[in-house]
Amino acid sequence: MAFDPGNRLIAAIDAPGRADAEALIARLGGVPGWIKLGLELFCAEGPAIVTDQVARGHRVMLDLKLHDIPETVARAAARVAGLGAGLVTVHAAGGRAMLEAAVRAAGGSGVLAVTVLTSLDDADLLEIGAIGPVRELVVRRARLAIDAGCAGVVASPHEVAAIRAIAPPGFLIVTPGVRPAGAERGDQKRVMTPREARAAGADLVVVGRPLRDAADPAAAARAVVAELS
Repeated sequence: MAFDPGNRLIAAIDAPGRADAEALIARLGGVPGWIKLGLELFCAEGPAIVTDQVARGHRVMLDLKLHDIPETVARAAARVAGLGAGLVTVHAAGGRAMLEAAVRAAGGSGVLAVTVLTSLDDADLLEIGAIGPVRELVVRRARLAIDAGCAGVVASPHEVAAIRAIAPPGFLIVTPGVRPAGAERGDQKRVMTPREARAAGADLVVVGRPLRDAADPAAAARAVVAELS
């Protein structure tokens, strides 16, 4: 069965605990097709926050960015896949063996390889000793993810077209660093609007603070969905 992206909007539930997370989800009014649960919330609330949201009918992207030796990542991927998340993230920087181990262990969850964080640019890569520029590194890591059998990658909108050019049919490209026109960038460096990201070939876009901090998160989400359509 082909992957159903829904309305292509993933709302990042960036909250310190269950009460704030569930309040934000309620204020979103069921508009986003997906919700993303990340590291802060998972550390605060544990696996139950995932299973509870899945039980309530939410499609969950569990964004833990697993990165360790292959055996450790395989065991962790098996655990998180058992929570019912539709998509789980690992770091492409962990290498081919780690990615393959995650894919084998994840069962029905799609493994997304995080290429290069959207908070990094060419200067940051130089500082940490990575071989850039960013665009070239992202494409190299996307090829690795394809070869390892990953369901897709996470990359900024700026690299989507280059990834789409090498990706097989059905390979998912999920883009954080998406900001509606006029929104603050925060710590994101490689950003585009929802319309630009979709036009470049993104399958799903992740929007966090512009929804969380809006006076009416549901209305803000509907505006993003309108751009994506």
